[in-house]
Amino acid sequence: MIIPSEPPRRPSLGFLYLPPYRVQGISVAGEESVVQIPELDTCFDLGRCPRAALASKYVALTHGHMDHAAGLAYYYSQRFFQGMGVGTVICHPKLEQPIRNVMRAWVDIEAQQTPFNVCALEPEGQIQIKNNVFLRGFSTVHTPSSLGYTIIEKRSKLKPELLGLPQEQIIALKKKGEEITITKEHPLVCYTGDTAWGAHFDRPDVLNAQILITECTFLESGHRDRALAGRHMHLDDIVRLLRFSKAKAIVLTHLSRRTHLAQARKQIEATISLEDRKRLFLLMDYRTNRHRYEQQLAVAEAEAEKSAD
Repeated sequence: MIIPSEPPRRPSLGFLYLPPYRVQGISVAGEESVVQIPELDTCFDLGRCPRAALASKYVALTHGHMDHAAGLAYYYSQRFFQGMGVGTVICHPKLEQPIRNVMRAWVDIEAQQTPFNVCALEPEGQIQIKNNVFLRGFSTVHTPSSLGYTIIEKRSKLKPELLGLPQEQIIALKKKGEEITITKEHPLVCYTGDTAWGAHFDRPDVLNAQILITECTFLESGHRDRALAGRHMHLDDIVRLLRFSKAKAIVLTHLSRRTHLAQARKQIEATISLEDRKRLFLLMDYRTNRHRYEQQLAVAEAEAEKSAD
């Protein structure tokens, strides 16, 4: 008797701890993309809505391709069903009405109404997602209308020329209506979504983000034309990006399943310098990322033991 094989299992979430943030999700070209930053209550795209993504109050949708947006209705429904509050999807203005249409269709399918929030964001627009933390959208280069996003912390500081003045004098200036502080922006996390190379990679809020998450669909040297045709990134673009980005970590997503991870590692090692590889990560490289996380745990445990002595 021939015993049939078990059904294929749903892939585990890719996971990286890049202090102080976790970057977790699934991103496979043409199949599913969802990348979550739990500490910032934000999920970028929502391919099939893994359970962990429900905890995010905000979903920043880059574009409407199904492998990035198919989980939206389920996200709204499960947050409501589990008493987690109404979820908010942030999107390009051209997607607002289609999302509303989808949710209206589900009323007819389910014979019940699921509450939802959808927020259209123009390029260069921004919304506050946490205290002093804002999500900003910017135009990217893909086949449909698309946005990338940067999460920015805004910090206010006393103007340098006022430092050392008595507090009473500073209060008096403020009462007169004078600005006594300056606001500086600190880009925390940037997510480009699906995109080809473009002017958005010259933006300060992209280049200076602590963590830059960008796609790299094609790595093979002969696939440059395929990347251009689909408006996707190639490993050659990552080489160029590494020269300008100030990011402590650059996370690559959206690799094709046709590219085996061992092959991807080999291609990166042959193309990227050792120094640059120290800050370059593949989200879906479970083995390498797991080993790195175990090392982080071991260091943390050793430091805890040392502090306890």
